[in-house]
Amino acid sequence: MTEHYTLYGALFSLYTGKARAYLRYKNVPYKEVFSSLKVYKRIIVPNTGVRFIPVVKTPDGQYIQDTAEIIDAIETQLPQRPVYPPTPKQRIVSQLFEFYGDEWLLLPAMHYRWNKDNDDYIYGHFGSVVLPGWPAFIRRFLGKKVGSKFKGFVPLLGITEKTIPALEQWYESELLPLLDAHFAKHDYLLGSAASVGDFGLMGPLYAHLYLDPYPSQFIKAKAPNVEAWINRMNVTPTEVGDWLADDAIPDTLLPILQLLFRDHWPVVQDTLSAFSVWSKQNADTAIPRMIGQHPFCINGAEGSRSITTFSVWKYQRILDIFNGLNEEKQEQVNAFLNACGAYEPFNILSFPRVRRESNKLVMDK
Repeated sequence: MTEHYTLYGALFSLYTGKARAYLRYKNVPYKEVFSSLKVYKRIIVPNTGVRFIPVVKTPDGQYIQDTAEIIDAIETQLPQRPVYPPTPKQRIVSQLFEFYGDEWLLLPAMHYRWNKDNDDYIYGHFGSVVLPGWPAFIRRFLGKKVGSKFKGFVPLLGITEKTIPALEQWYESELLPLLDAHFAKHDYLLGSAASVGDFGLMGPLYAHLYLDPYPSQFIKAKAPNVEAWINRMNVTPTEVGDWLADDAIPDTLLPILQLLFRDHWPVVQDTLSAFSVWSKQNADTAIPRMIGQHPFCINGAEGSRSITTFSVWKYQRILDIFNGLNEEKQEQVNAFLNACGAYEPFNILSFPRVRRESNKLVMDK
């Protein structure tokens, strides 16, 4: 048995950035292995059954895929420097931000990467997956073939000529300035200690929006406090502070939560409704990653996007935390979230429960 963890990922991978920042914050001994095509074929696919990164190998030889499950497993094994706040509002808010980073900040991350001028940089990185160490022009040529598959996902997220102006205005003029104002006052989302929400934001804000040449200009020129937070998230702190006392949520987060409930939450609720209908018609069918299209709105612009079933599992995790609270604490959480523009966001029609089995979604029995 080795004494360290192994992170299989890549610098340009969104969710690897989330996992790496978590491992560093926890001061977990680990080594990182670049996920080349050879590593995919010999290690990742045989041990996980899927072709997704990051993957973490534990000291006892277990392979864990998906950042939420990686964090859950390590929190159980190494409870020092916890990232799940114990109080109800902070716990729920931290999970909401993880969900927001994983699912909704994926939109600007994918848009600015694939619709802007990052080609030499990003195709070179994708080419390294196939032929690491080869000359740059060869890596870029092959990387374009590999990367084109990812670029094809962009319209499926609802990123089109119709929605792009509103998306850019939301990210550049609303979200980024609000995050910068928050990190001017607080080291992390909830005070002087990181929570799982910080790591959810770190994935898109670092790997795509900070490292990719085109979008990096916005953070470096207009959001110095976000840049300082990114740098802070990429090192192991010598000491860790505390979350705010008395289950407090910083006032600087309230307008960001309002944005979350304005645009992201209607998509989540519609996804749950669509999945409920789909599951009744496909009870014995394996759950695909997408189940058709639905209308959505971002910053006032209307579009259409794919219905992603993984959102059901992510929402379910937050709902389970809420349902585990007593009635008084549920009322406290609801009162706070209602003030942020969400009317009892966990009081919705029932939907089928799902679970991850062999790294794929299946109906809960």
